[in-house]
Amino acid sequence: MPDITPIDYLAFGFYATSWAGYSLFADHSRWRERSIMKVMDDYRERWMLEMLKRDNRIVDSTIISSLQNGAAFFASTTILALGGLIAGLGASEEAIRVLSALPYVEPGSADAFRLKVLLLIVVMAYAFFKFAWTFRLQSYVAILLGAAPNDMEVTADSKQLALRAGRISALGARHFNRGLRAYFFALAALAWFIHPLLFIAMTVYVLTVLHRREFRSKSLKVLRSETAE
Repeated sequence: MPDITPIDYLAFGFYATSWAGYSLFADHSRWRERSIMKVMDDYRERWMLEMLKRDNRIVDSTIISSLQNGAAFFASTTILALGGLIAGLGASEEAIRVLSALPYVEPGSADAFRLKVLLLIVVMAYAFFKFAWTFRLQSYVAILLGAAPNDMEVTADSKQLALRAGRISALGARHFNRGLRAYFFALAALAWFIHPLLFIAMTVYVLTVLHRREFRSKSLKVLRSETAE
């Protein structure tokens, strides 16, 4: 077993609990109704209802393509990051020598270093699956857009189709947000290579940033038609 110290176990436990706890709070609790994601979900449904009234839907298809491109960019970037991390497993001795030359750094043994790299590989793999699924969901939205009738008269059936498209788009946005969240927590995990206490501090910082941006940001106030300070 790698020479993991008790403070390392504590730091990793805090990290995993924080990520899981925040995900439950932001995505599944009653507080989700106050998040920026929920507000954007409402705008997505409104977008699709307005789409039914347009004779020319080039703008709508362009928006969907833009959303797909964003997901594809992050998915491809994540694959590159995974490749670099896997390569880093074979260069653990050199990496430890570099880190050991820095002040206040406790890189640990080669086995402990590899374990930390494996954590980042798992996080990046999770992010890739989220971004790839987002891309596919947005392609479903494009198909629903093509299936929407073009008779300029909103019927009950066309409205239901538009609402389905809005919900699928919102689901894709939710998975994309989880992929971005994984990136934030990957940055926190980088601090573990330096010191477990810094790992804990970075996890707290990431939680603070995520909570502010999803629940207390100025953009959320604007979207709710409130005055941003």
